[in-house]
Amino acid sequence: MLNPDHLALNLAPQCGIAAAGQHLREHGRSLCHLLEEIDDPLAIDALCDLHNEFEKPVPQPTVIEAALRDIERVLAGQTPSSLDRIGRERNFYASDATRWHGARMSELLVGFTRAG
Repeated sequence: MLNPDHLALNLAPQCGIAAAGQHLREHGRSLCHLLEEIDDPLAIDALCDLHNEFEKPVPQPTVIEAALRDIERVLAGQTPSSLDRIGRERNFYASDATRWHGARMSELLVGFTRAG
């Protein structure tokens, strides 16, 4: 007999991959701009990992989840003073963009929570 809970667990990573891919297509440029302004090598590498993973025929959920988690961690670690400085120096809404992208990373990570 088919167990619907088992089916949902198996589909969770695929849904997470699909959502992350769509987000990257729609908002990747904005995220890239933000991460360049923040200038954190871990986050920039994680974004590159995401792009590289989506170039593969079968993206791996663990790689995508790890990259999203690294980006989320970097965004969450930004201090208000550093974001204000970036905003003033570069005429960029760094604080708003960080909150928005951070919230999106958290939402995308929910798609992977049932994977384990």
